[in-house]
Amino acid sequence: MAFAPVLRSEWLKIRTLRSLPGALLALFAATTAFSAIAGVSDASDPGFDPLFTALSGVIPGQIAAISFGAMAVSSEFHGGALRLSLAAVPQRGRWFAAKAAVIAVPALLVGLVTALVALLVARAGLGPASEGLSTVEQVRGVLGCGVYLMLMALFAAGVAALLRSGVATLSLLVPFILVVSFVIGDATGTVADFLPDKAGQAVLRETYEGTLGPWSGLAVTALWTAAALLAGAWSVRRRDA
Repeated sequence: MAFAPVLRSEWLKIRTLRSLPGALLALFAATTAFSAIAGVSDASDPGFDPLFTALSGVIPGQIAAISFGAMAVSSEFHGGALRLSLAAVPQRGRWFAAKAAVIAVPALLVGLVTALVALLVARAGLGPASEGLSTVEQVRGVLGCGVYLMLMALFAAGVAALLRSGVATLSLLVPFILVVSFVIGDATGTVADFLPDKAGQAVLRETYEGTLGPWSGLAVTALWTAAALLAGAWSVRRRDA
């Protein structure tokens, strides 16, 4: 089967499974809300970073992006849905590539819109404290934030395909990102800069003093994502539906 019909079929699933648009809406709502709250931060703090403050809502908001990627894949493992999908598209690699594509595009688009709105809302709250941000820094932050959210959604999709469970994926990734990543960061120093979330978040900062810069950090997150997708593709190819 040609790729385009497979893509349309998978896009229809994304649109009609109610929890998936809901996850993207939660991504927008949570990120902008937390960024708005962060916009009232004390700018006199020596470690204050106006760009990271404005986009800090992505830290809790990324949980919705992870949920979107995990649920989009894990829904195939309920009620024999995967058997039906593979009966229609016997080429398992082609099916998984289409699934990844229809996760990536909406996650990226919603991520870009969310980052832009979060930045504008937070800047209104920060007032003069945000005036030092250049246009280039703000564009980089918005674009990088959108790419980061897309990569985290795809990372979760790959893990979900490997574990064949949305619950197991969220049980693994959510505590890791919200708790373990910070604990490891405090205990291991620069090693934490290469974790999938920490590396990508360098693009959200105006100034970055760690091992990685904005784009090299995103590249590290992309490598984690590629590894997760390859593991997920291997699982789809090798294991029974």
